[in-house]
This record gives sequence, C-alpha cells and structure tokens, in this order.
Amino acid sequence: MHRRQWLSRVIKSLGLLAFSSLPFALTRMMMPRQVIAGQTYIPLPGALPEPQSFIAACIGCGLCGEICPPRCVKFYKHTEGAKANTPYIDPAERGCILCGKCMQVCPTNALSETPPHEIRMGIAQIDRVACYPWVDRGICGACVSICPLGETAIGFEFGNIYRPTIQQGCVGCGLCVEVCPEPSLPIRIVDRTEPTVARHGMGVRRKIYQ
Repeated sequence: MHRRQWLSRVIKSLGLLAFSSLPFALTRMMMPRQVIAGQTYIPLPGALPEPQSFIAACIGCGLCGEICPPRCVKFYKHTEGAKANTPYIDPAERGCILCGKCMQVCPTNALSETPPHEIRMGIAQIDRVACYPWVDRGICGACVSICPLGETAIGFEFGNIYRPTIQQGCVGCGLCVEVCPEPSLPIRIVDRTEPTVARHGMGVRRKIYQ
C-alpha cells in the first residue's frame, strides 16, 4: 500500500506539472542544438555501483526498457564494446521518475530493488553562471517543481526563493535536467563525489546550428 501511495503521488505530481512545464519544453525545442561540455549519461536506479560489475551482471535482456513508463531507458549500441546492449539514461532527453519498475523486472543482480530515497544514480550540479535565477535573468523554478523527492533533494536559497540549491537527498534521477529551459543545461547529474555547484564556467558552450 505504501508503494502504491508513493507511485500515486509521483504520477499526480507529474500530471500537475505537465502543463506548467510546456513553456520550458518549447524553449528547448526552439533553440539551436548545443554541445554540452561534461554532460554525461546516468545509470539506472538500483544499479550495481561499480560500472564493470554492472556490465558483467547485465544480460542485455531489455526488460527494463520495455517496462519503463516514461521510456527514459536507452541502450548502448553494439559498437560500444563491453557496454553493448546495457541500459543507461540520458537525462537531457528524459529523466527517471523513480517508479522502481525496472528494478522489479531485472532477472539478475544488475538492478536491485531500492527505496527511492536510497537510490544513488548521482547528484545534481548547478552552474550558477548560466542558471536564469542565479544570473538574474528571470524567474524559473522548473527543477524544484519537478523533483519527486521535494525539499530533501532540491530547494531554494534562503532569502531568494527563486535560486535553486541542491541538497544531499538528491538521488540523481535527472528530471531537473529534462525540464531545464536553458538550452545549455546549467544543471546536470554528476558523480556524488563532485560538488553540487560547478567550479567553472560550465555555462559557456559551443553552438552547432543545423
């Protein structure tokens, strides 16, 4: 019952935010494609912490991708060597809603059922030289609104309700990256050993016009 209540809250939250997130999505779609320095893929929830152990345990069955409601699970191509057919998530396209279904269907120990707050996919990092509120270019809050874990994962800076700050409760689901309206994506998911505030001008990007 507890898990059903959790999934119900997540689904209702995403539904309420769908309409309000539309302007952000349109902004990303209308802007030119950009090369995002340092943007990386993230592992699935409940994945073995060591990449090599995960690759060895995963049999490439594809069940995690088939059952994923938002279809955020992608697979490495056959040209990727040992990683071929293993799953990953590209948060710039679609983040994880932490529904747990991929962990439930995994036939090996590559993915283990893990409570949402204990999942460790990474942690969000913000580049304050590009985030709209941090450079006084407007009000946003998309990343805070979409987060399924609430203020334990992300909130606003004290004294300024529009500037987002990452908390240690962030599990790296990537939904904040998906909805960020700034095309250069000043928020990204990094290893948990890295700081939650970028130490360099990650917001400076090279544009590629198609």
